[in-house]
Amino acid sequence: MNTVKAEVTAGKYSPREAFSELERSVHAALETYSNVQRGSGHNSMVSTYLYEQARAVVLDFMGLNKRKYVVIFCTSIRKTALSEQLKPSSYRSLSSADIGLALGVHALAVKRRSLSKGVPLESGGGTTRLVSKEWIIWADAPDRFEAGTPAIINVIAFARALQLIHQFGKDIFLNPADENTTAKDILYKDELEKFQGKEMLDELRKTLIAHRGQVPTMNGSKPFINFDNSASTRTFTPVWTAFLQTLQQTPKVKLEIINEVKSICAKTLGASEDTYDVIFTSNTTEAINLAAKSLSRENEQGIEPVILNSLLEHSSNDLPWRMVPGCSLIRLSINKEGFLDLNEMESLLKTNNQEEQFGNHRIRMVAISGASNVLGICNNIGEISKIVHRYGARLLVDAAQLVAHRKVDMDDCGIDFLAFSGHKVYAPFGCGVLVCRKGLLNFSSTELEEICLSGQENAGGIAALGKALLLLQRIGMDVIREDEQALTRQALVGLAKIPGLRIYGVTNPDSPGFANKIGVIVFRLENMMADQVAKRLAGQHGIGVRYGCHCAHILIKHLLGVSPKLERFQRFMLTLIPKMRLPGLTRISMGLENTEQDVSVLINAISNLNKSNGSNVKKQMNDFVANAALSVYSKP
Repeated sequence: MNTVKAEVTAGKYSPREAFSELERSVHAALETYSNVQRGSGHNSMVSTYLYEQARAVVLDFMGLNKRKYVVIFCTSIRKTALSEQLKPSSYRSLSSADIGLALGVHALAVKRRSLSKGVPLESGGGTTRLVSKEWIIWADAPDRFEAGTPAIINVIAFARALQLIHQFGKDIFLNPADENTTAKDILYKDELEKFQGKEMLDELRKTLIAHRGQVPTMNGSKPFINFDNSASTRTFTPVWTAFLQTLQQTPKVKLEIINEVKSICAKTLGASEDTYDVIFTSNTTEAINLAAKSLSRENEQGIEPVILNSLLEHSSNDLPWRMVPGCSLIRLSINKEGFLDLNEMESLLKTNNQEEQFGNHRIRMVAISGASNVLGICNNIGEISKIVHRYGARLLVDAAQLVAHRKVDMDDCGIDFLAFSGHKVYAPFGCGVLVCRKGLLNFSSTELEEICLSGQENAGGIAALGKALLLLQRIGMDVIREDEQALTRQALVGLAKIPGLRIYGVTNPDSPGFANKIGVIVFRLENMMADQVAKRLAGQHGIGVRYGCHCAHILIKHLLGVSPKLERFQRFMLTLIPKMRLPGLTRISMGLENTEQDVSVLINAISNLNKSNGSNVKKQMNDFVANAALSVYSKP
């Protein structure tokens, strides 16, 4: 870095030094990475600030008024669809490809008054403020147009690159140095090659990219502990290295990486390449929207298609199906622990598809979560698939919460569509995946090519995903499951001893259902709102969790017993007071980084939460955010 500083003093950067400065800035962002919005910890505060600040950087680079314009970050295909609804004079756009970086980021700066107020082109997580079974209150711009978890780190990298271009020339990233590295080297070589199994897990944890210092709390400085892995996972040095190396490769090597990661995905998911296509997207939400759009193209004469999903679903596996014209939706119920009644599923399929008891209604798609992001239960996909195909329907699995925790075998289970995201599997660089049985997508060859090219613009994110999946395989999914179940058991036993605390879903680690539960636990504390619990865990103990409805509004209201009357009242109040907080649940979610010591600290912290609002620590936390942001966006 001394060389970089010398060049800055001289008033210029060479391309290699510019890339080094970009690398430093993005690494700083990764040290405090979390998903944006609704997180309570220090990391979520930092990432949210950095992401929102990126919009200001883009507008500043374009010379546009921040009061008149809003920036929407999207993929190529989303940008095309949205701009088609706008007058050419009402927006400007810029992409990471324009500046020579394979990040897959498009920034659309749109006049605020030009944005549509109606239903967004794509729906899912983050696009709404409140959801019921019958109605939706959409979020305001830009959230309404950024369906699913955005490519947070890629967006931050894009914004920082714009700052460097502004200072040191528009061509600074256009001719990246050829590292003379092969695709196989980038994906398969690293310093941990000799390790396998539990030893590999222990060694990988040492490479976690995280803020190594202390975070401010009411009880003094403490090491930050992350229990928000279901929202997004932090990454490890080998994954980060693969991302960086890919950005500096020639187009030929990038294409080789993309094709190799397709094979890695197929192998990891047990999806034979002669049976399935692997399509890269920006996230799980975009992948499911593609499947829903494909279904909308099916036009069976005299048939009214029906979608079957469940109360468990994340908004991203609920809202896209509601948007399919002419389709209706049936939701399966769940038992006390959160598991589906497969007899109910078979009865619905039989009466609709075989016995034709409901006129022209036919269940054409069963769209089910592989693992719940709220209750952590894993559905029996193999048994579900047998029932679904017995009655002529197709099966889509939302595997966003599944792939990092359990072995998946698409061939064996007979899954037709599967969607997941890199940011849930330790590769938070904006890459999603849709794996689908060949011939099922109803798009023209031109449309399909545009869809594929859009996702493949993010070569860096694709490489990171491939590397992360290989690391998981070297640990072994059985090892990951065993380690996670031990931590989950420890947490359930400890939390059960806290007076006034209620756990939802599987509560007893000796229950048969526990074997089918990942490390996700939601709970409620007597006389304390979920957001209060989460904020006090952060402010008093330096622990990051999540609170609210977790983009699963229907499930949370079911668990809390919200009546239709109360639901209508909530809708009325939220219309009057848009920033009002509604009841929800606090969620802890575990990942590879968590240890028995982390769980012990968490249980002790929840047992000792006090009523203080922590006004003093709020300023310290805000200072922490400001300093972290300065390390990313600081101008040389």
